[in-house]
Amino acid sequence: MADEAHLAILRQGVQAWNEWRNEHPEITADLAGEQLMGADLGGANLSRAKLCGIHLYQANLSSANLFQADLSEAYLRETNFCGANLGGARLYEAHLRLANLSGANLQEADLGFADLIRANLTAANLTRAILSAANLSGASLFGADLTEAYLYGVALVEANLEKSNLKGCSVYGISAWNVKLEGASQLNLVITPRDEAVVQVDNLEVAQFIYLLLNNQKIREVIDTITSKVVLILGRFSPAGSLFWIASERN
Repeated sequence: MADEAHLAILRQGVQAWNEWRNEHPEITADLAGEQLMGADLGGANLSRAKLCGIHLYQANLSSANLFQADLSEAYLRETNFCGANLGGARLYEAHLRLANLSGANLQEADLGFADLIRANLTAANLTRAILSAANLSGASLFGADLTEAYLYGVALVEANLEKSNLKGCSVYGISAWNVKLEGASQLNLVITPRDEAVVQVDNLEVAQFIYLLLNNQKIREVIDTITSKVVLILGRFSPAGSLFWIASERN
C-alpha cells in the first residue's frame, strides 16, 4: 500500500514532489501498488522509491530519475520512459509491453522475467543488466548497449538488434529466431551456464545452434544419423552471410 502522505504530495505536481524529495533525501518514497494510469511524471525524482506493483499504464516518465527504484511486478504497458534513469532499478516481472525505453539508462537493472514484447529500447544502456527469461520478442534494441548483459533464456524472436553492442553477453538458452543483427557487435558471447567452463562464440545465431546441439539429445541423434550418410559443412556461403548447411553424399 502506498503512503497516503507521499501520494498527496505527488498530486500537487512534479515540481512540489521534487522539492519535497530534495528537502527530505532520507525518506524512502512509497507509492507501491498505486493506480496512476496516464499520470504525467516527466522529470520526477523517484530514485530508490518503492513502486512495486504500481499501475502506470500510458503514463509519462520521460527523463524521470528512477535510480535503484523498485518497480517489480509493476504494470507499465505503453509507459514512456524515454531518457529516464533506471540504473540499478528492480523491474523483476514488470509488465513493459510496448513501453518506450528509448535512450533510457538501464545499466545493471534487474529485468528478470519482464514482459518487454515490442518494447522500444532503441539506444538504451543495458550494460550488465539482468534480463534472464525476459520476453523481448519483437522489441527494438537498435543501437542499444548490452555489454556483458545477462541474457539467459531470453526470447528475442524477431527482435531488432541492428548496430547494438552484445560484447561479452551471457546468452545460454536464448531463443533468437529471425533476429536482425546487421552492424551488431557480437564478440565473446558466453553460451555456457555460470557453473560450467566458459565457451564463447562471436555470433548470436551460432550461439543458439551450439546451445541446441549441447542440450538436446534428439537433435544430436538426428545429426549423427545424417552425418553417417552425408558430409555437413557449416558456414556462411552467401553474400548476405546467412548461416546454413551444405550437404554432400559420402562416397
